[in-house]
Amino acid sequence: MNDINEPNENRRRFLIGATSFVAGAGLVGVATPFVQSWNPSTKARAVGAPVRVDVSKIESGTMITAEWQGKPVWVLRRTPQNLQSLDKPDHRDKLLDPDSEVNQQPEYAKKSYRSIRDDIFVAVGVCTHLGCVPNYEPEGMKGVEHALFFCPCHGSKFDLAGRVFKGVPAPTNLIIPPHQYLDNSILEIGADALQSNID
Repeated sequence: MNDINEPNENRRRFLIGATSFVAGAGLVGVATPFVQSWNPSTKARAVGAPVRVDVSKIESGTMITAEWQGKPVWVLRRTPQNLQSLDKPDHRDKLLDPDSEVNQQPEYAKKSYRSIRDDIFVAVGVCTHLGCVPNYEPEGMKGVEHALFFCPCHGSKFDLAGRVFKGVPAPTNLIIPPHQYLDNSILEIGADALQSNID
């Protein structure tokens, strides 16, 4: 018969093993979320990733909205009438920055239509006044007989090249994001050939 004061080697080994296992499992349980916190989340990775849009499915005069970096990006297929209205001298006289002197666009979009392709307009759909989202008004509105973007919050107006009208709260034209065409149909927002060459 064993003395109660004598050490039991089998029991001691079992208790040490069991305690070590529980401690190891606890350490892994605590360390895993900590290590995972070093990796960017799926949402964070997606926020900066380029977005692709099939522009072949956008009908003339129609606009769709994509999301890039958590912001709405408009992709509008302009009609021939839209383009004609943008070229009229009396229209340009109503604009605060008709030649896009304030740098709100990549260099390749610094022209009258502020786009790579004349028919496709791409812009961040956020008013440059206080960050509201303007409405697309394809039929125009009182005082403007052609299509435009109108911010109902404070009354800012932009033409279909994203150029701001005079006398409204917005101080600058809409921002044109970096973009490129991968082929005749696929628009990629958030990357362009110039950036790719730099990276």
